[in-house]
Amino acid sequence: MKKIILNLAISFDGFIEGPNGELDWLVKDDAFDYADILMDILSDKDTIFYGRVAYEKWGNQQPEKNANEKLRRAFHLLNSMTKYVFSKTVKGDGTDAIFINSNIQEQVHHIKQQPGKNIWLYGGAKIAGTLLNLNLVDELRLAIHPVILGKGTPLFQNIEHRHKLELMEMEKFSSGVTLVRYRL
Repeated sequence: MKKIILNLAISFDGFIEGPNGELDWLVKDDAFDYADILMDILSDKDTIFYGRVAYEKWGNQQPEKNANEKLRRAFHLLNSMTKYVFSKTVKGDGTDAIFINSNIQEQVHHIKQQPGKNIWLYGGAKIAGTLLNLNLVDELRLAIHPVILGKGTPLFQNIEHRHKLELMEMEKFSSGVTLVRYRL
């Protein structure tokens, strides 16, 4: 069975973006090469779940024209994956993305039963909260950045019940970024 893995960068105080949607707070680290990070995230996945807003921002992202070949390969892999978009209002966008508008729990259970690799729960916060509340998320992989934003979009919104986490792995970097991996 496929696992749903919420894999995101967050600020120390739990935000996934600043108050105006900015990501300029992400700490750059010599140990973090964007192409390597993306390939690592995608290595055990073949499907991506997006909320509508996250999909509109990032779902069809392309590398910059001057991107190196390694980054181009990472984006090619990203854009070749099966994409599901959870939206109450949008039924489709003319791409290969599959829009889910209702019966989330049943449809996600069906997707998890399909053969293949795991599912990257990319975001945003609303769909992450919904899937957590439905007990459908299997693992959290968070890159905790050493910055306190104070305001922004919190990762965990409207969580309805307690979730006990089991630490599976932790790695820290000289920049202060800590990667943590938890099983739910």
